[in-house]
Amino acid sequence: MKHEALIAFFQTLSPESVARFPAFYTENAFFKDPFNEVRGLPAIQHIFSHMFKQVDEPRFVVTERVVDEGGAMLVWEFCFRVRLWGRGETQMMRGVSHLRFDPDGRVNYHRDYWDTAEELYVKLPAIGLLMRGLRRVLAA
Repeated sequence: MKHEALIAFFQTLSPESVARFPAFYTENAFFKDPFNEVRGLPAIQHIFSHMFKQVDEPRFVVTERVVDEGGAMLVWEFCFRVRLWGRGETQMMRGVSHLRFDPDGRVNYHRDYWDTAEELYVKLPAIGLLMRGLRRVLAA
């Protein structure tokens, strides 16, 4: 099944394999996450290439999937290391990708959902302290 190849592509993504996006995405595909909103393969490839410059050892693990011929929802864990914070320890963020496929099975819509406050900001040194304090104040 084509979606299995797509999942394997994401789980083995490397700086070199970013060039293989055209096998899985349409030329005019749409991509959105909490920080980016772009259209077209070059822009999508740039986002994933940039990821390899920003973090060490990035890796996606798909933990759940709901798939049909029209699209998929992939629940994932994104593991990475950052030299500037986290003492070089592996960090993990959890999220979901909503994908829609065109008739030939390639992705034409990719929307990532993840909680930037819980999954990223709280882990940053200065902002994290503020976010954790805010969470304590607002918690019931």
